[in-house]
Amino acid sequence: MRKKHVFFALTLIGVSVLSSVATVLFVHKINQPATSGSAQALAIPTSFTAISSVPAIATDFTSAAEQTVHSVVHVKTKYRVQQNYHSVDPLLEFFFGRPDSGMGQPREQMASGSGVIISEDGYIVTNNHVIERASEVEITLNDKRTFIAKVIGADTSTDIALLKIEATDLQPIKSGNSDNLQVGEWVLAVGNPFNLTSTVTAGIVSAKARNINILNAEMKIESFIQTDAAVNPGNSGGALVNTNGELVGINTAIASQTGSYAGYAFAVPISIVSKVIADLKEFGVVQRAVLGVTIQDIDNKLAEEKKLGTLSGAYVAGISENSSAKAAGIKEGDVINDVNGISVTSVAQLQEQIGRYRPGDKISIGLLRNGKSQSVTVQLKNRSGNTDVVKAVDLMALGAKFEPLSDQLKYRLRLSAGVQVTEVTKNGLFAAAGISKGFIILKINGQTIRSHEDIDSAYSAALSGEGDDAPVLFISGVYLQGKVAHYAVSLK
Repeated sequence: MRKKHVFFALTLIGVSVLSSVATVLFVHKINQPATSGSAQALAIPTSFTAISSVPAIATDFTSAAEQTVHSVVHVKTKYRVQQNYHSVDPLLEFFFGRPDSGMGQPREQMASGSGVIISEDGYIVTNNHVIERASEVEITLNDKRTFIAKVIGADTSTDIALLKIEATDLQPIKSGNSDNLQVGEWVLAVGNPFNLTSTVTAGIVSAKARNINILNAEMKIESFIQTDAAVNPGNSGGALVNTNGELVGINTAIASQTGSYAGYAFAVPISIVSKVIADLKEFGVVQRAVLGVTIQDIDNKLAEEKKLGTLSGAYVAGISENSSAKAAGIKEGDVINDVNGISVTSVAQLQEQIGRYRPGDKISIGLLRNGKSQSVTVQLKNRSGNTDVVKAVDLMALGAKFEPLSDQLKYRLRLSAGVQVTEVTKNGLFAAAGISKGFIILKINGQTIRSHEDIDSAYSAALSGEGDDAPVLFISGVYLQGKVAHYAVSLK
């Protein structure tokens, strides 16, 4: 009987050893990079290097929590809100009108969110919507030290912002690899919901590459990590980490009809975040590469109508003139299913992959055309149709300050976009053109304006225009009273 027990134990040990060896060989194989003869000529996306190659731990969260709570900060913002004036006497309002064009005195409000320390010298990443319109940004560390932060830059298309504080003895978070995340894998959300410090919640990755259509930007990139970790107001800008304590995403949104956690939360993957903050740190503005295609997801109806023979990939519905796609030979009706050897099954995944590169980078695009697979090399361009570096613009040169429209003002004026001029200096370019305080900018040179970044983009594009003529901003908009106005602002 004793010999039988010994034999059984040795059998279990042998099976365990063989299983471990097989697992090591499998992990080694899937982590080997794909190679090809043309790989050296293609661009490598900007990204952080994952520190750990250890597989994620199954259920123990204590180590991950301890490693990350000191890297997550509380972000408190102050901003000024223009109050709408409501007359207490309709009769007086009828005869004398609303005072001050219907606008009351601005009042100061406060909001809060979270941020993640990414370097020892004080760089912090958070969401753009956490710090947007803020007149002051205050950072509170986990050890209760407080600092006033400088906004290095922000990107509305990914909802990511980069801050900087002058501090020492900081504990930056370790960076992971969001590409390696698997659906069903455990993750932790670390942040400051409801102004509570260092709160950790756990959940699993519910899905990847989710497009939930919440960003209000012309070139938005939505390829969220979906998780069921509890995320609430105040968690925005906080960390989504794996069980090794490595940053894999920035918590950004929740799916809720009440404003509080209701089962699903969404995070910007670190693969996108790393590119955005690298650009903001180096240039002050994101270097956005575009293919120059109109794309759509493939469903049964489209696949049958166009006889595509596949439901996977991004369907090319149109090609822009002077675009990188057209120069590379991509055609309307193609199905893009690969970027630099990485499979693409949806529009969100294609946007995420292209978003990792800068104008001027060369990448390989795999596509399906008339049922046949082929590959083309594409040199990416910026939105202006060239490979120049886009520089951050000092909007103070215009002699004005701006604020995005509040939801209440949008509803009142029946507008879907717009930025309001909140201040005009006497000797600025706006004053010279006749623009007054309160004017709502709707378009600049034909481009719809929704944010400071859109004004940046239009301003930069005008300055980089070719020709000997002085660049001009053709601005269209409306005043609060409903008067439509058009201006030409010379940038000479």
